[in-house]
Amino acid sequence: MTHQPHSTTRRSLLGGLLAAAAVPALAACSSGITSLDGKGGGGSGGAGSSAGGITIGTANFTENQVLGYLYAEALQAAGVKTEVRANLGTREILIPALEGGDIDLLPEYQGALLHYLDPKAKATEEGEMQNALAIALPKGLQILPYGMAEDSDAFVVTPATAEKYGLTSLADLAKQNGKLVIGAAPEVKKRTVGAVGLKDVYGVEFKEFKSLDSSGPLVKGALKKGDVDVANLFTTDTDIAAEGWVVLTDPKNLIPGQHVVPLIADRAADSTVRKALARLGATLTTKDLTELNRLVDKDKKDPEDVAHEWAAAHGLTQK
Repeated sequence: MTHQPHSTTRRSLLGGLLAAAAVPALAACSSGITSLDGKGGGGSGGAGSSAGGITIGTANFTENQVLGYLYAEALQAAGVKTEVRANLGTREILIPALEGGDIDLLPEYQGALLHYLDPKAKATEEGEMQNALAIALPKGLQILPYGMAEDSDAFVVTPATAEKYGLTSLADLAKQNGKLVIGAAPEVKKRTVGAVGLKDVYGVEFKEFKSLDSSGPLVKGALKKGDVDVANLFTTDTDIAAEGWVVLTDPKNLIPGQHVVPLIADRAADSTVRKALARLGATLTTKDLTELNRLVDKDKKDPEDVAHEWAAAHGLTQK
């Protein structure tokens, strides 16, 4: 992980930064449908209101679904009607859906979102990224204060692979160009924090890219079997420690900090929503998020159930 801890005072100051006035994107999505039903449409300007309820969308991996249901718990406790549309897909689907009005809110990650909007962005520190996101976001969207919890990308290998090829850092991968197979979600092939960045920053070229899933059973199973040599996982994945996998260090800071941050349409961003999500963000820790992932992935519990139980235990549910 590239995130470095900061003082509590500085964290609270940076966390309090608001992207209240969204600015046209530097590198926003310029093609494809703008809504999930293909009909298009745009967000309304002016003051936002959650009076009509909020639809929360989530990506197609466990943690993001859990976060979506946590958002719902926090908002319902504040009197906001919610609907969760879980497992919609990747950022490439979710953000146009947010712009188009199919969803109003989604859990995002600072660094990954910034690189999606502006692939050339250099910011890696939380406050800098928050400011950069405010500039890069499409009109009609804004980010709220980021939370304590963080989940970064990690590139991992088995101990046997690390020993065989002398791998401790991402830089070491270039010494084995053309020999190693990487497994990751399909979109990682074209992302800066992925195959593109590994080549540009570290000079890494893989023998093959295998399109699997996002820190899920396919990519982890392939790593265990030896079908892939390197796997892209998330740092909150409990299997990394359980299996003793080696996380390759990132000496050139390719991977930015990834604090969880709510991305919301202006039309829904009123003070009730801001306060509810800020309270959640100040309560949920990385350790909590890791445990919630384990409950779903290992204990096979339902994401909505684990979110409700955690929220109830931390005083964040509807009275």
